Amino acid sequence: MQAQLHSMTNLFAQLGLPSDEAGVETFIAAHRPLKNDVALYRAPFWSDTQRAFLKEEIIEDADWSAVIDELNGRLR
Repeated sequence: MQAQLHSMTNLFAQLGLPSDEAGVETFIAAHRPLKNDVALYRAPFWSDTQRAFLKEEIIEDADWSAVIDELNGRLR
């Protein structure tokens, strides 16, 4: 099993969001619960750039996909 390459704080920094632990927790608390029928990248709170990044990384099952999946779970 491969170790996760990126952390949640790295992901938030990549997305241009406050990336300290408090910033991550505040974002999640403000945007949950995300409805199960809404794909993470289609959530209304992302910018176009953030949406494109999330969609591409998920579709390609890229290095960021594990932490994106973690964020998806935490927002549900």
